[in-house]
Amino acid sequence: MPTASILRAAGAFVHSLFRSRLSMQVETLALRHQLAVYQRTAARPKLRPADRILWAWLSRAWSGWREALVIVKPETVIAWRRRKFRQHWARLCRSGLPGRPAIAREVRNLIRRVSVANPLWGAPRIVGELAKIGIHLPRSTVAKYMIRHRRPHERVAA
Repeated sequence: MPTASILRAAGAFVHSLFRSRLSMQVETLALRHQLAVYQRTAARPKLRPADRILWAWLSRAWSGWREALVIVKPETVIAWRRRKFRQHWARLCRSGLPGRPAIAREVRNLIRRVSVANPLWGAPRIVGELAKIGIHLPRSTVAKYMIRHRRPHERVAA
């Protein structure tokens, strides 16, 4: 219906009188980008990774991005952002080895020597002593490398 499109255009014009200049410039950027995508593709618009990055950025930085988006659905842009977020964290998690980092052999030997030399000390005490010389380890790690002392059997008096 031609009158509906004329009324919509008139409403958009009146609305633009009260908007900020930055908001209008961002909308112009978004619309020009969509036109560029349509011009470079013949039948169906093919979006490149740079196009997806632009729309993901616009969706974060501009509150009116949904109204200006014509080329794809807003849900698609949100799906792109979520997928990139998942890929980012997957890449970070894959880069290192699982579990705690290995403790140096010298530190393990030091824990063993201290536990042998001081059989009454437990892991918390050894952690404190190591912290005094600048070696910060969790209690569970120190307990793992300590030498276990056998307690003497109580003798039964006859």
